[in-house]
Amino acid sequence: MANIVLGPLLRYVDPTRATVWVETDAPSMVTVLGCSAPTFTVHGRHYALVVIEGLQPGSRAEYDVRLDGEVRWPEPLDPDRDDAGEAPLPPSVIRTPETGTSSFRLAFGSCRLTLPPEVDNSLIYGVDALGALARRGVEDQSALPELLFLAGDQVYADEATRAVQALVTSDEPKPRPPKGEIADYEEYARLYGVAYSERLVRWMLSTVPTVMIFDDHDVRDDWNISAAWRESIEAEPWWAARIVGALASYWVYQHLGNLDPESLAENEMLAEVRAAEGDAGELLDAFAERADKQPESARWSFVRDIGRVRLLVVDTRSARVTDPDRRQMVDAAEWAWVVEGAHIDPEVTDHLLIGSSLPLLLPHAIHDIEAWNEAVCAGAWGRRWESMGERVRQAIDLEHWAAFIDSFRTMIALLTEIAAGRDRRAPPASVLVLSGDVHHSYAARLHLPAGHAPVWQLVCSPFRNPLPRQLRVVTALVFTKPFRALGRLLVQSARVRGPRAHWRIRRGPWFDNMITTVEIIGRTATVKWHRALPGGELDERGSLRVGGHSVRRDRPAAVRGRRYPPRGAAARRDRRGAR
Repeated sequence: MANIVLGPLLRYVDPTRATVWVETDAPSMVTVLGCSAPTFTVHGRHYALVVIEGLQPGSRAEYDVRLDGEVRWPEPLDPDRDDAGEAPLPPSVIRTPETGTSSFRLAFGSCRLTLPPEVDNSLIYGVDALGALARRGVEDQSALPELLFLAGDQVYADEATRAVQALVTSDEPKPRPPKGEIADYEEYARLYGVAYSERLVRWMLSTVPTVMIFDDHDVRDDWNISAAWRESIEAEPWWAARIVGALASYWVYQHLGNLDPESLAENEMLAEVRAAEGDAGELLDAFAERADKQPESARWSFVRDIGRVRLLVVDTRSARVTDPDRRQMVDAAEWAWVVEGAHIDPEVTDHLLIGSSLPLLLPHAIHDIEAWNEAVCAGAWGRRWESMGERVRQAIDLEHWAAFIDSFRTMIALLTEIAAGRDRRAPPASVLVLSGDVHHSYAARLHLPAGHAPVWQLVCSPFRNPLPRQLRVVTALVFTKPFRALGRLLVQSARVRGPRAHWRIRRGPWFDNMITTVEIIGRTATVKWHRALPGGELDERGSLRVGGHSVRRDRPAAVRGRRYPPRGAAARRDRRGAR
């Protein structure tokens, strides 16, 4: 008799359809709301993605999951289980939007260190913001968003904690990565099991549709930061199994659910896996190896339209061009796809949200240091400094859009074009870039001429992996004027052409475990940052309204005597700029 190992995860919802993902412990027929799909097998593990059709717009449907006709979700209470004394969870539901709805709420963030759910690690790593959102949703389901965007580092394959090592380390006689790191598909599967099995989070993921994109720690720190990094890592005897396991498991556990039903029906790899006789592990491994060596053979970026909002999520990791003479954040084919997806029709779409795991607009000092470093690695200070530049690049993670400066300029040009409106049409109500990665949260506004749509960079990181206190101080300092002046000196010394863009940090920085919500009503977007408090509560730290006046001022954060946001004339300038 088959049972559910992981899930259900509600991945896609539109006015009449939904998809639900599950992992089971044996081959079976999985049924949700009368719609069924057989499991497929990858490396001895069994999965199904059920497409549910015939739902009603604006409805709320409670569901269970049946394996071979037997109800396996919700799970029956086990009196011997640790959570048996807790109150039962609400039923899992699928909430469909109204057709063409103009109201929508999304929550996002990144960087959730993989920790066993049965162990309280809050004293070391703080309260899990994703878990805090789930707790709030159990108490008040109206507080849940309509979509959850996990913006990278859903699992930490290179920082397995001591408590997790027993789950992810095997004793097989084969080349092993450094102690505590993930080796292959099986160990990735165990790691995903740890990440998504916490009781409240598991329930929330069964009720709130979720989209995801990887970042470096889902594979390994500094993934594709440079050609030198790739050459070094590919020389490691354990790397081939690691990258194949990373991409194959990402395809199963994260990527498939990002796709709409039409894309699933057209997905050749999914068709081959489902049609395979027996285990499709070798098929998927070959696909993953090809995707690593030939990035153009696979597209991990995706688009999701929800009413009058478009979410365009860009893969900023696997499709990079790392040639020192021609660094690009995404290759030409991927960029053409991004441009096409970003050119929305304002008659049917009000807001463009761009998901990029890596922030586009950084604090100015960091932006300049990354641009300087790229120039030094390309020989701006002479050949003898190139290797030093590469060591610095990897040592302090200089890998964001500014470290691929041509791609930065191209993206800024695209956003400016979108914000201006095209073909004599009115511009969108807003363009919002949603990012994580940097282990602090903030908002920056791109300065554009009057008449352009507002363009904001919104950053939320981490869900659960705060910076140590010493690194918080260092990171906070890069927001100050002396460090900005240092950055300018460096880019001038390397003769880096200016960014042709101006922006200012308007909210933050905050260093707590956080989750951010974007609530859209008509042509107005309200953004709120919430920190996770002991006890699993969420506390609002700051907010802004795009398309109107600020909702309220942020709570100031002290940085060496300077307070954020600034006061006096600087504060008045900030208030004018936020309108």
